[in-house]
Amino acid sequence: MKSADPPSALLPEALPVPASAGAAPRRRRKEARASEFAAAALALFAEKGFSGTRLDDVAARAGASKGTLYLYFDSKEALFQAVIEDGMGAALATAEARLAEHHGSAADLLRQLVFGWWENIGQTPLAAISKLVIAESRNFPEVARFYQQNVIERGRRLLRSALQRGIASGEFRCVDLEGAIDLIVAPLLMLAVSRFSFSLCAPQTSPESYLEMHLDLLLNGLRRADDVSPVAAPGDDPCR
Repeated sequence: MKSADPPSALLPEALPVPASAGAAPRRRRKEARASEFAAAALALFAEKGFSGTRLDDVAARAGASKGTLYLYFDSKEALFQAVIEDGMGAALATAEARLAEHHGSAADLLRQLVFGWWENIGQTPLAAISKLVIAESRNFPEVARFYQQNVIERGRRLLRSALQRGIASGEFRCVDLEGAIDLIVAPLLMLAVSRFSFSLCAPQTSPESYLEMHLDLLLNGLRRADDVSPVAAPGDDPCR
């Protein structure tokens, strides 16, 4: 007599589980957890500075153990880089997209870049990073170098492109580009720093009014006196 089939033979064949099943949710959770640690680090950097922030404090602020934090970041420097990439990187990417898509005047482009900086960086906790780098760059040169390469140089390229457009079209007079960039950035930097130290603006002056005055002086200084000039041909140097 044929023996009865084992119980397992009576069950439907198990469907194969795709190798990627569950991977996407886990990956999303991992990315979210890393962003939570970066947000906690940013808040503490603003409150205590870079040197005063401990990894234990970051883990506690994020509601996790220090061991869990170390699964994502092995140092404060790595956390700082994540803060820059998550926050500053996204804001700069938005500005770069605005530059690529803009077809209006160079003056309007500069206005969009300045107020875009305020919206995405200046009025947010990310503004604390400028003060942190200024205060602690000598003690943490690697942090300063990362910020220089990934924020300052990238931002300068944006402003350089906007100025070059205005000069090439005849909208702006010829100026020293690097010096002009310094003068555009300095008031923005002071506004950011003042949010976390002394008050730069008078009580009756809002940041928006401050930026409007900055742009008024800037754009009137850049405009050609005659308002009439030839447009440079592609490849020509309009300042020669």
